[in-house]
Amino acid sequence: MSTTTIRIDEQLKARIGSAATQAGKTAHAFILEALTQKLDQVEQDNAFQALAAERWARIRATGQTVAWDEARAYLSARAQGQPAKKPKARKLGA
Repeated sequence: MSTTTIRIDEQLKARIGSAATQAGKTAHAFILEALTQKLDQVEQDNAFQALAAERWARIRATGQTVAWDEARAYLSARAQGQPAKKPKARKLGA
């Protein structure tokens, strides 16, 4: 394991110490957990953006999409555990 030095002002250091104590962790463990959570979120956001860009490129290339009201009804039914027929893609603007 390598060591990295960061400089933080005294006010932030005190806040970290207080929050770590409340969480029942050392300041070191608290900081590592916070960094891990932030990294996970950035990676998840990047994956989401890449997927959105890929899907938008496919829509633009094919002109095929699903109407929002049909997609919403399908997703709502699935979220409630009900069987639902997948909506069919159609030409954009049709």
